[in-house]
Amino acid sequence: MDADPWLLIGGGLCLFGDDARPVQIRPLCWTITPVTPRYLGEHDPGADIPVTGVSHTEAAAIAAQLGGRLPRSSEWEWMAAGAARHRYPWGDADWHPGRAALLPSGYTGPVPAGSHPGGATPEGMLDVAGNVWEWTATPVLGGGFVIRGGSYAAQPLYAQTTFLNAVPAELRSAGIGLRVVKEP
Repeated sequence: MDADPWLLIGGGLCLFGDDARPVQIRPLCWTITPVTPRYLGEHDPGADIPVTGVSHTEAAAIAAQLGGRLPRSSEWEWMAAGAARHRYPWGDADWHPGRAALLPSGYTGPVPAGSHPGGATPEGMLDVAGNVWEWTATPVLGGGFVIRGGSYAAQPLYAQTTFLNAVPAELRSAGIGLRVVKEP
């Protein structure tokens, strides 16, 4: 990316999930948007559309290539909800089309990363809700992994900060991308 693609999110006590289980989160640097080809050095047309169609193993390899890793589900939730436990990344206000690329907007695929600045977190993270689901490093029974954030094909409910989904590790979907974290 042309500007620094990393944003430091301070650590704290995440009250994780619907049951508000306390999990201590360390400070981490995050890619401001889901990873796009621009993060990987490409500048062709379409370089701002999130990377999708990658399995969990491929997503983890991309994260390592960028000097980081996939976030844990609790880390993702801390980044998205913050200490205030916002319902959505932008706060507690309901979704509207200016905040996130979600199904009611009528999108048929991912849009350029950062296209919905009205949905930014208070710290400035973009596309945390909608556009593409994001792989996490959190495994589930049966060989899958947790994905977070919803996609262009998801209802607003799925973009809420405590909502999580799980898919098989080998799934490659146009609706699943990744965001990377690294130690500061």
